[in-house]
Amino acid sequence: MKVLVTGGCGYIGSHTCLALQAAGITPLILDNLCNSKLAVLDRIATISGQKPVFYQGDIRDAALLDRIFTEHEIGAVIHFAALKAVGESTRIPLAYYQNNVAGTLDLLQAMARAHVHNLVFSSSATVYGDPTSVPIREDFPRSATNPYGRSKLIIEQILEDLQVAEPNWSMTLLRYFNPVGAHESGTMGEDPQGIPNNLMPFLTQVAIGRRPQLSVFGNDYPTLDGTGVRDYIHVMDLAEGHVKALQHCVDRPGVHAYNLGTGQPQSVLQMVRAFEQACGRPIAYLLEPRRPGDIAECWADPTRARQDLGWFASRDLGAMCADSWRWQSLNPQGYDQ
Repeated sequence: MKVLVTGGCGYIGSHTCLALQAAGITPLILDNLCNSKLAVLDRIATISGQKPVFYQGDIRDAALLDRIFTEHEIGAVIHFAALKAVGESTRIPLAYYQNNVAGTLDLLQAMARAHVHNLVFSSSATVYGDPTSVPIREDFPRSATNPYGRSKLIIEQILEDLQVAEPNWSMTLLRYFNPVGAHESGTMGEDPQGIPNNLMPFLTQVAIGRRPQLSVFGNDYPTLDGTGVRDYIHVMDLAEGHVKALQHCVDRPGVHAYNLGTGQPQSVLQMVRAFEQACGRPIAYLLEPRRPGDIAECWADPTRARQDLGWFASRDLGAMCADSWRWQSLNPQGYDQ
């Protein structure tokens, strides 16, 4: 089967392409490279022996989408292409709604024209907002606290509405928690443009000397050490979750929602200590005020994914930190070597 992977050069998308190839599935990548690098294609080829077919372009380009669906017999779409920074979304919300929501509408319309009705959607735990309790189950209320999360929630609701109107669609909603880590080879990992918005690439860039210190946003949350608590998951576990979801849900009409997390929460300072163990050096950090849109705790109950998909996270915190450090130490400037 051929699968169109939007945003397939990005951090999660590129690792998912590797997992698809390992499962005998052929990924086709569409990416506008706004937050990714073309060099990742050669890294994928080096690891897997197969360089994915690549289209540079935007999911809002209807003519390009029609051409891709015409040139290939595509069985499903895995949709990653999105702006994804919580803090940035509070500053430029219209860009997030235009890219994430309007872009998804354009993609769905192109899929409908091509009679492709299998979609795996890269959603987020942010759709749960500030949960009243943890761990979070898929049937918890959804109420996002920032424009990024709201864009993901709006898309989920659009997919649900479409599936009711046209019941032949299979919509799979994968609600990620906090992806970290890198491919164990050290040749592929997270390489954000500009200042990182996520914890792990900030840690690795401080450790390698690209940044003087880590900013820890908020130390007055009602948590064990006052810093935010999250569910960090290895990117390869996450990638393999997409393959399991695709295999289970393709041509199975309905809306299928799954949390992809470990169920093992860690605070920011716990992550700092674990990464110090992995890299063998201290990490300087500065305590700063909370960021708008952030919440105290967010971690998963991943039971449904284990029961339905046979998927669970197998890589522990030590592997997450070791693989992140291997990637950064071998690639100090990311893909720009």
